[in-house]
Amino acid sequence: MSVEGNGSDFSGATADGPRLQCAALCFRTHHGQAQVLLVTSRATGRWLLPKGWPIAGLDHPQSAAREAWEEAGVKGETGDTCLGHFSYLKAMASGAGVPCIVAVYPLRVDTIAARFRERAERRRKWFALEKAASLVQEPGARHLIAEFAANPLVQAASGAAKA
Repeated sequence: MSVEGNGSDFSGATADGPRLQCAALCFRTHHGQAQVLLVTSRATGRWLLPKGWPIAGLDHPQSAAREAWEEAGVKGETGDTCLGHFSYLKAMASGAGVPCIVAVYPLRVDTIAARFRERAERRRKWFALEKAASLVQEPGARHLIAEFAANPLVQAASGAAKA
């Protein structure tokens, strides 16, 4: 099941359906160009957006921001509007695959920590939008990153950087 597109009305997963995760599309403007921060997965080392299960007591954007902090050591301003969704099959330690729908929220990075919870388990790196889109495996995530260049948040950040 693939759910892509805009909107934040995804109601979540049922016991026998896909499970919901929250992801942060961490971005900044560097020398007038938008960049996206990707992290590596712990198991395979592939590039991905920081993401995880919703956290009790936090809304979805806040959960995405917490994942960005734990997995990439970044903080910033998180947008409340979901950029879209993508689906993937999460490999569990048991070897089973769990279907997941990931809600993606923008996070404009203003703080990058040298020390963070998962720094020994992951790599993090900034990429131009086009390069970041080419590195992630999930087609839906690839599409959201590529389309992010036209997002007003990026346009505003790029304009502010040039001023």
